[in-house]
Amino acid sequence: MQTQHMQQQQQHFVFVHGSCHGAWCWFKLAAKLKAAGQRVTAIELGGSGIDTRRLEEVRLVSEYLKPLMSFMVSLPEEEKVVLVGHSYGGIGTSLAMERFPTKVSVGIFLSAYMPHHDSPPAVLIQEYFKRLPEGFAMDCEFTFEEGPEQPPSSVLFGTSFLKEKAYSNCDLEDVELAMALVKPSWLYYKEMGSEELITKERYGSGKRVFIVCEGDNVVPEEIQKWMISNYEPNEVKLIEEAGHMAMLTKPQELSKMLQEIAAKYN
Repeated sequence: MQTQHMQQQQQHFVFVHGSCHGAWCWFKLAAKLKAAGQRVTAIELGGSGIDTRRLEEVRLVSEYLKPLMSFMVSLPEEEKVVLVGHSYGGIGTSLAMERFPTKVSVGIFLSAYMPHHDSPPAVLIQEYFKRLPEGFAMDCEFTFEEGPEQPPSSVLFGTSFLKEKAYSNCDLEDVELAMALVKPSWLYYKEMGSEELITKERYGSGKRVFIVCEGDNVVPEEIQKWMISNYEPNEVKLIEEAGHMAMLTKPQELSKMLQEIAAKYN
């Protein structure tokens, strides 16, 4: 009976990393969830992490998101997963919810870009960069293929930015890991301007939970709260003193929170 009960409670969590990162950034959280008897899949997006393709080889958002979309296609029709997007990974999460609305029980946006179904994701990307204070990016490296007045085309987090902003709440070991593994990422701003990317009928009808990360220096709380008020998710949670990388700073707390959300929306 106990085994049967565990099987009934088991959820499948699918992690979508943010810009410059890879599946590696979920290692602490994945271990906690697996220890609790849950299934975990951390997606390695195109040109990220251990994917050997260079930036020039993933020029299209379809190439970047192909690992996520192929994984969703591979799922049995009756299986539902819990999609968890972090930071820029919220864009991929929203596009997967649009394409596979019946395969996602809930989309969880961990201090992540959460677009509105009434406007293309490019609007949110533009809003994010518009709201950042002067000098915010520090030593990050950008390219501007659409011109200096538009949001960046690609980004690579700088060492000082990682230490002082992205990983400000993290252990020194986590900072060293990030400095060794981060890679440049496209933001696909021009492609994200398409009106057909997300719709009210598909993405808009899905369940969404936003997790606010207190002390986030990459997606500042003001921007997180603007997204929440602009497009109210079904629920809002808070992780105190998490910083941007909550999966590294608060893996136990986040694991518990994700399992509670998954059980509620199962």
